Amino acid sequence: MLIDGDPQGSAMDWADAREGAVLFSVVGLPRKTLHKELPELATDFNYIVIDGPPRVNEIARSAIIASDLVIISIQPSPYDVWAAHDIVELVEEAQAFKENLKTVFAVNRKIVNTAIGRDVSIALQTYPFPVLKHAVCQRVVFAESAAQGKTVLEQAKNSLAAAEIINLTNELKEVITHGKTSRLQAEATQR
Repeated sequence: MLIDGDPQGSAMDWADAREGAVLFSVVGLPRKTLHKELPELATDFNYIVIDGPPRVNEIARSAIIASDLVIISIQPSPYDVWAAHDIVELVEEAQAFKENLKTVFAVNRKIVNTAIGRDVSIALQTYPFPVLKHAVCQRVVFAESAAQGKTVLEQAKNSLAAAEIINLTNELKEVITHGKTSRLQAEATQR
C-alpha cells in the first residue's frame, strides 16, 4: 500500500492518472494523526510506503513515528544536503522514542557522470545515517510513466531506470530485513 501523506497529493494524482487495474492500494492520509490511523489500514499489507511531505511539519513527524524505516530522499545539490539537517533532527527526536527506527539516505534525480552526482554521498557523511549504494538517476522515463499512472517497471521494464528501481528496492529490503547497508556506506558513515 502507498500512503500519500503529502498535502500536495502527487501520489494520489499518479494513481488517478492510471487507466485499468491498480497495482496496489493508494490512500490519501495527509494528516498529523497518520501514525494513529495507519495501524488499522495496515493489517493486510506486507509493505507500506508513506510518501511524506517535503517540509518538516506535524505530518512529517507523524509519518516518521509510523515508520520502521525512514528513507530521506535527497537530490545531489548543496541546498538539499544543507536542508537535510532539519529532517535529520526530526528523525533523531523520533529515535529517542523509537530506538529501532532505521534511517538511510537515498540519492534521487542524480545526474549521470557529474562531479556533484559522485560527491553527494561524501557530503552526506556529516550526518549520522548511511547513504544507500544504489541511486536513482534523472531520466525522462520517470516523468513519462508518472503521467500515465504507471511505474517504470511497466513503462520500460528493460530500461536503466527500471534496473535502478529494482536495485534500490533490493537494497531497501536488505536494510529492512537485516538492517544492513553496503559495507562501504556503513564504514564511511562511521568515520
